[in-house]
Amino acid sequence: MALTAQEIEQSIKEWVPMAKDIGFKVEEVREGFGRVRIPFQSKHIRPGGTISGPVMMTAADTAMYVAILGSLGGMAMAVTSNLNINFLKRPEQRDLIADASIIKLGKRIAFCEVAIRCEGADELVAHVTGSYSLPPSETIGVK
Repeated sequence: MALTAQEIEQSIKEWVPMAKDIGFKVEEVREGFGRVRIPFQSKHIRPGGTISGPVMMTAADTAMYVAILGSLGGMAMAVTSNLNINFLKRPEQRDLIADASIIKLGKRIAFCEVAIRCEGADELVAHVTGSYSLPPSETIGVK
């Protein structure tokens, strides 16, 4: 039922065409966990020379979706129901790495936590909690 990193990346790019624009990569997926890389691009910069908040939110949201797809399979209709982000440190102009863990997986909702770091750094630039609404089992995989 679970999908591989490559299958998930391809599925997200198919289901959400704008995902291709940010150039994300699914680096790791396993039961209850997903890691996403957003390669640094100059278009991600906001005034002040830092990576914009929407790019970090995209990293978090995508990582949560990856963890869910890696655990449950092709749930195209799973949707974000909540995302709360705390910006902790100004990110450097490097790739962003988002590690998502599923905290609780229910029948209709998944609660997740995401740690976002810059490539090569240990310190968090953002901490995220969020939830995904999961579709009824009869709609799983519907495109």
